[in-house]
Amino acid sequence: MPSTNGHGLRRAILYVRVSTDEQARSGYSLAQQIEALRAYAAREGYEVLEEVQDPGQSGASLERPGMDRVRDLVAAGSISVVLAQDRDRFAREPAYHYLLRREFEEYGTKIRALNDRGDDSPEGELTEGIFDQLAKFERTKTAERTRRGMLRKAREGRACSTRPKYGFRYNEARGGLLIYKPEMKVVEKIFQLAAEGLGFNAIQNRLLLEGVPTAKGKRVWAMRTLKKLLTSDEYRPHSFEEIRQLVTPEVAARLNPYEEYGIQWYNRQKVVVRTIAEPDGNGGRRYRKSRTFIWRPREEWVAIPVPAYLPRTLVDKANVALENRQPYERKHPARTWELRGLMWCGCGLKMSTRTAQPKGASRRYHYYECKRYRSYKEACPSFQQSFRAEKVEERVWSFVSDLLKNPERIKAGMEALIEQEQANGPRHFAKEEATWAEKVAECARLRSAYQDQQAAGLMTLDELGAKLKELERTRELAQAELAAITLRKERVEELEINRDVLLESLSNMIPEALDTLEPEERSSIYRMLQLEITPALKVSRLAGHSTSLS
Repeated sequence: MPSTNGHGLRRAILYVRVSTDEQARSGYSLAQQIEALRAYAAREGYEVLEEVQDPGQSGASLERPGMDRVRDLVAAGSISVVLAQDRDRFAREPAYHYLLRREFEEYGTKIRALNDRGDDSPEGELTEGIFDQLAKFERTKTAERTRRGMLRKAREGRACSTRPKYGFRYNEARGGLLIYKPEMKVVEKIFQLAAEGLGFNAIQNRLLLEGVPTAKGKRVWAMRTLKKLLTSDEYRPHSFEEIRQLVTPEVAARLNPYEEYGIQWYNRQKVVVRTIAEPDGNGGRRYRKSRTFIWRPREEWVAIPVPAYLPRTLVDKANVALENRQPYERKHPARTWELRGLMWCGCGLKMSTRTAQPKGASRRYHYYECKRYRSYKEACPSFQQSFRAEKVEERVWSFVSDLLKNPERIKAGMEALIEQEQANGPRHFAKEEATWAEKVAECARLRSAYQDQQAAGLMTLDELGAKLKELERTRELAQAELAAITLRKERVEELEINRDVLLESLSNMIPEALDTLEPEERSSIYRMLQLEITPALKVSRLAGHSTSLS
């Protein structure tokens, strides 16, 4: 990177990032990056405004707490440069580099990395773009080689799971699975309980009472784990004839025709992970991982034989019993829970609902309670973990109805909520949308140009295929970002519609009528207001007001 000494004091932001995998694999530490950036900033005469860290964050998305902070600081102005140790610390996708560069240029801010090879000239930008594409190409090739290697391993009948399922262990060569009897005895017990007609909740409680720990040593078996275990083909014995139809002749030749085998499936699903930033109700953002599971065509699945242990009759009987379980029949009319889905415990979990009726009593009691105990059999660390539904609902409605009787306060609060949603979304809907649309159009132009070059004999078909594949990935990324911006815009539009509908209905309603609304109508109003409630703390995101429920 060229020296910038002698041009006066300028303000810089130091940005460091490391993903969980990188840190675990290579010790690519945040401290090491910060030290290198501090030394560079001091040498080049930069005033460091802030050091921003993104620990455990992937570079495959821009939705990161630290990167959001950097973008906010740049938008505030007076930032000369954002520094990182390597270009891929900003993002691993060249398209994201392009977006950040365009966004920061509007505020007079540059992106710099210690491994930059070019300068600000068109030739320098071309050089950096080439190196970015080469780095992306190498990552893609490495991922493709890994995928093809795992696929070849699966077709050869060797185990491909990163960790063997409960009841199995790897053999010495780690190419196959062996039965681990202490755990497989537990699996057999689970299937026996299911065959006797017990549901998932009953099985979970039985294992807890008998002190049977999970594979990771936890006291409580997760419901999802039990469902996967009871429906997995790895525990269901298959005859040699059934297995032979699913594997290659080479794999079948290694099997004992007089034994039964379970099936470990490989390549059934493709998992797409995205980071999503949402308003947290307190003026900030919270981040969550969104995982989308895409089923591959049946012909692409690969069957890997594994040792069988359970009797097939037991497995089939358990599956039939689970399929034929009768749904729960309510003895009393269903209750309308006004705050269902809106109550959050102080420990961070969403609260569930529960109805209790003591033996011999005619009265039934309704509660909103932390689901930590019911789901995980753990004590809730918050002050109070359950609340009488009638009392909470009445108190919340009393507070909300007081606000509703003053439409101007509601209007101001809803507008503040809309502004917050806009601020926490893409910083400039129109600008980002135009940038990504331009990227899609650029991909179309380059695709046509590459095809013309191949037709003119300037590149081979293999080179054309590689470039078109890379373009398609960039185009899909740009379209996904356009879709995300569209969803954010639709959410803002929905809030605006809710505001108008609510204000119009209030203008036509006398204040006394609010006290006669049905529970369903109250719940509808809560959702229009984007209400969230944390008992013993505060009601948040309620038209800019809060109240205590403790």
